[in-house]
Amino acid sequence: MANDENTQFTISFPGINPGTPNTTILFYKNTPDLVSLYNPGNNNGPRRCFVTDATVATLPCMEEFINMFTDGVCGEDILVILGSGEAFKNIDNVLQIVSNAVDAGFNRKDLFVGIGGGVITDMTGFAASIFKRGAKCEFVPTTLLAMVDASIGGKTGCDFENYKNMIGSFWPAQTIHIFPEFIQTLSKEQYRSGLGEAIKTGLLYNKSLYEIFKNNPQKLNDRDSDTIYSVIKECATAKAKVVEQDLTEKDIRMFLNLGHTFGHALETITGLGVIPHGDAVAWGIGRALTLSAKMEYCKDSYKEEVLSVLDSFGWCTECVPSIAGGAGSADRIIQAMHKDKKNSSDKIRLILQKGMNETFFEEVSDDLIRSILVK
Repeated sequence: MANDENTQFTISFPGINPGTPNTTILFYKNTPDLVSLYNPGNNNGPRRCFVTDATVATLPCMEEFINMFTDGVCGEDILVILGSGEAFKNIDNVLQIVSNAVDAGFNRKDLFVGIGGGVITDMTGFAASIFKRGAKCEFVPTTLLAMVDASIGGKTGCDFENYKNMIGSFWPAQTIHIFPEFIQTLSKEQYRSGLGEAIKTGLLYNKSLYEIFKNNPQKLNDRDSDTIYSVIKECATAKAKVVEQDLTEKDIRMFLNLGHTFGHALETITGLGVIPHGDAVAWGIGRALTLSAKMEYCKDSYKEEVLSVLDSFGWCTECVPSIAGGAGSADRIIQAMHKDKKNSSDKIRLILQKGMNETFFEEVSDDLIRSILVK
């Protein structure tokens, strides 16, 4: 028999169910009607903890739903209304959601429902994942960014110490209800932010989607209902195919971060919420393609065409946006990029392209990155 100090054994675990075995995405062409969808106060199943923000709560289409709750309670359902925007995407608000569920006597069989943009769906999903070691969640995304990207695929979390999404979990929603008509309520800034994630999807997976940005920008700028519906479905379908194969981002899901390592760093150094996420991603896409061309992975003509399309929508394509400050901004961006979750060495892992829908990742030195952040 082996000496005790040399004895070892291994415990093998089965795959852990990440909240739900699958996600159903439902698309609606009618006006958002959450009263009919959820029938608050009439529970034939789990109790619901509805989470939204102050902006969504004041939308005309939400009025009847919100008014059904007295002091945040309707029957056995509860409603939590948080502040709006990236500044509120923190662990205190995640714990506020959990605290409300605890006070209401919820158990792990009850349901968390996030109604809002990516900030709300991320925090609601995270709260569900840590509540009594895991409750189910559903989302009703209300922004274009949440519909095409943030609500799909199970990434949840919050910001921490001015760094994007430093705390979180993989916890997919069991159902996502998409009402494209919410898009008509968005500010110009919010809408364009969502377009930043949509054009990213086109560059990664769908040339026809990219061609809409290139050849039919007016339909997008006019928020043409049929065009928006098509863009949302194409983006949701593309992301669903990726996360089915790589939920926890070990391989191909990393491609979805095209532009994000640059973009998140820009958001960090300017202050989270100052630059809309999609705008930062669009700038980051321009930097990633500029670096791809400099390293001779893609043709200059491809880079220049995409930069021209980005510029036509008003996204910054400069080395560093003026809002990032003057001298030293490149080094501050690089320092923030080193905090990215995907890094595994002293170099920075970036998503680069050889051309349309030809994507790969590579670890890149600080000096190379600095070369495309300075004039």
